[in-house]
Amino acid sequence: MATATALRIGVVGGSIAGCAAAVAGSRAGADVTVYERSGAELQDRGFGIVIPPPLHRELVASGYLDARMETAPVATRVWLTREPGGRSTRELARQSSPVTPCNWGLLWRSLRASAGAGASAGAGAVRYLRGEPVTSVGESPDGRALVTTARGEERYDIVVGADGHASRTRQLLAPGLTPEPAGYLVWRGAIPLSALADNPGELELLRGAWVTIGFPGGHGIFYLIPGTGDRLLAYAIYGRPPASPDADADPGPYVRELAKEHFPAAWAEIVGHGTHRTTACHPVADVQVPRAARAPLLLAGDAAGVSRPHTASGAVKALQDALCLERVLRDEPTVGAALERYADERTAAGAHLVELGRRMGRAQVEETPDWAAMGQEEVDVWFRGVLAGTRHYLYEQPGAGVTA
Repeated sequence: MATATALRIGVVGGSIAGCAAAVAGSRAGADVTVYERSGAELQDRGFGIVIPPPLHRELVASGYLDARMETAPVATRVWLTREPGGRSTRELARQSSPVTPCNWGLLWRSLRASAGAGASAGAGAVRYLRGEPVTSVGESPDGRALVTTARGEERYDIVVGADGHASRTRQLLAPGLTPEPAGYLVWRGAIPLSALADNPGELELLRGAWVTIGFPGGHGIFYLIPGTGDRLLAYAIYGRPPASPDADADPGPYVRELAKEHFPAAWAEIVGHGTHRTTACHPVADVQVPRAARAPLLLAGDAAGVSRPHTASGAVKALQDALCLERVLRDEPTVGAALERYADERTAAGAHLVELGRRMGRAQVEETPDWAAMGQEEVDVWFRGVLAGTRHYLYEQPGAGVTA
């Protein structure tokens, strides 16, 4: 067992990956310090994410998540497109695809509370230092890690780099490695449920399914998530960038025009609703480190690897990283052995997601099919080709049609 009461872990970054790593370290008996550069609470980031139902159950059972954290589970994926020559909706296919949608902010809040709870027997203490940017991470002559902030320097047995897709700690394990752009964008948003007041059919569909709308050169994804009050409609729309992009421009107008041009009328009307809670635009990119850990440093979440968001695995991978970290700390006799095992397992998992995300991107954005010619059988065969014999929680049963 690698842990002992004296084991100290420093975590660079206090978002989803950082809080989950803090829970993992604490549950394994270590004392953990989390350094979060932002001085503000992070819970207001209200975008939608999804988690595999078995993973959600495991996280609740093991104490990472509060069972009272609201989710919006659905079991079916519905594929739609615009009717050729018109603006009405055409359904292409239905597939069994159980997911547990969450609100990013509520998920962070639950992990943050668990990191500070220390409720399980033998759990270590957690310090969460907000507004505390790390200026450097290094290694001492005795093989321990050094974390430097404005308040000074601290030594740790392990430092977890959980500082996101633009990670600075990544450079210690993979100097010069940066995310590789895919050449297209994703627009994310969250809309109050009142936006669907004039579209009861679409609202009813979303109460039991998550929806994909295909169009030439991209697609849009829609699903309900919990809000701080009523539920929200979360969306992610993938497509080509504007001909004359303006990095400082509000992304809302462009994505509404994109929906108006390509979506069925009812869905374009929903996206065009003027009371979006949040709208953001991100270039799609991916990256994977050759090795996710080397004592005394390991990388978690987007710091270790970023897959294209078609895999819906950003938060999922961070949570799985944390479960792996707890397991190896409990099972292995030394810190070095624990980090070697972590690197073996999580590097391979990250590389798989990056490759799968690239195939999904080619199929759904870069080389979109003729949606007008697709039906249930064509969609099933097409996605079996995209999976190429691999498995992923969103696509466990391509070919398992669902009766409406």
